[in-house]
Amino acid sequence: MYHILVCDDEKDIVSALTIYLRAEGYQVFPAYTGQEALDIVECQDIHLVLMDIMMPGMDGITAMTRLREHHNLPVILLTAKSEDTDKVLGLNIGADDYVTKPFNPIELLARVKSQLRRYLQLGGGQLTPTTVTIGAIALDDEAKTVTVDGEAVSLTPLEYDILHLLMRNPGKVISPQEIYRRVWHEAPAADNPVAVHVRHIREKIEINPAEPRYLKVVWGKGYKMEDGTI
Repeated sequence: MYHILVCDDEKDIVSALTIYLRAEGYQVFPAYTGQEALDIVECQDIHLVLMDIMMPGMDGITAMTRLREHHNLPVILLTAKSEDTDKVLGLNIGADDYVTKPFNPIELLARVKSQLRRYLQLGGGQLTPTTVTIGAIALDDEAKTVTVDGEAVSLTPLEYDILHLLMRNPGKVISPQEIYRRVWHEAPAADNPVAVHVRHIREKIEINPAEPRYLKVVWGKGYKMEDGTI
């Protein structure tokens, strides 16, 4: 299943695009700001981005420029007829295509399919396996399940998302603030609850939560996933 990120500050447009894309079998990840789009790309396996140009805060051009620093996935800009200059700029700095609002759903879907086909045929990307395994822990993002030594583990949605983020970045230390921003999709709260959720995750995936083999703390820095070897 292809994963498509839809970013537009107009929620009605995001909702409409989500309906069209899901009807074609795509999994959709909505975002409403450029920064939120970048956060999602870093913690999810995204295969194509639909990005509005005019958004408050970080606009689509800036977000796409930052995305291009680390990713080569297709980007289709969503533009207004009055944004010809930005449209040309976007294409010049890395956008793959554009769709003008108000868009024709049939045309938009055709452009999405074309870009995905070209991206994969040229070797630009491959569908990432939905299962991530670290040691005895297996996370299946398609089924939204986690097992330890083959035994199912029941996680809350937030616990699952935190574990998914850490397992997708093995060995990388991620701060509580960054975890909150990527999982909650908002600025970190003063009473950041990440530590509490991490403790609960440990209780479910570790043999001895007091001496964890997998979910480690790096004091003063954050958390990371290790392979469990001693």
